Amino acid sequence: MLIALAQTDCVLGDVAENLRVAREQIEQAAVQGAELVVFPELSLHGYHLGALERDESIEADDPRLRELSTLGPGVLVGFHEHTSLRAYNTSAYYGDGALVHAHRKLYLPNYLAWEERKHVSPGQSLRAYELAQSASSGRGATLVCNDAWQPVLPWLAVQDGAEVLFVPTNSAASLDPEAMDTGLYWDTLLSYTARMLQCWVVFVNRVGNEHGASFWGGSRVVDPRGAVVAQAPKWETALVTVEIDPSEARRQRRAVPLVAEARLGLIDREVRRLIDEGGDH
Repeated sequence: MLIALAQTDCVLGDVAENLRVAREQIEQAAVQGAELVVFPELSLHGYHLGALERDESIEADDPRLRELSTLGPGVLVGFHEHTSLRAYNTSAYYGDGALVHAHRKLYLPNYLAWEERKHVSPGQSLRAYELAQSASSGRGATLVCNDAWQPVLPWLAVQDGAEVLFVPTNSAASLDPEAMDTGLYWDTLLSYTARMLQCWVVFVNRVGNEHGASFWGGSRVVDPRGAVVAQAPKWETALVTVEIDPSEARRQRRAVPLVAEARLGLIDREVRRLIDEGGDH
């Protein structure tokens, strides 16, 4: 399966312009034979939604989004989703002009300069899905940025059959590198997740400056042994294509069955106990 990492910048709140850039990237990827193009978190809206003067959110079934996947490859794109009651930070997968799967970000940062909970609601479910564009088949799951920092979520996605984890991200350079070097955190996290859960990890971060934040890029693909097999440069836009084989995750899991024995009943009992003892419902 040939995947294109579309490491893009975007214009805050300008959906039309960001859609134009997305189409351009998809057309270039199609020429290279890509079957799926993956964009960063909120690639159609920009990150700092609170700085917008008006609501620019769109529905997941917006025909402009479905149209992106009629250009050849499937598309995984991030946007500010509008529903009748709530708004979400959503990354949705489209194929052949149809919405295949929409993932609403589950864990919303609400510390330092990040105030996502003010502008969007957390999603309520995590599901793996079929990679419809792939001739070699396989299952994927989406974890938007901070979702991937919650150890239980990648594990749950893999237990639901995911062989490829897509991680669209808006990661900025830390304002205090001594407190948290975000690039180093991602280096460690992505390699650990791929190796211990025996899956492909497709990390796509944005670039550019927005509302005082500098986004560093560094998009990459990590194989089920934890090795980086393709990487985009930092601080500049790029379109990087890489061939992955979802079945390699299955082969690795059979050879060394680290995730095969899930003990879901045990997990269920212990989680229920923690809830009963006053944990978060």
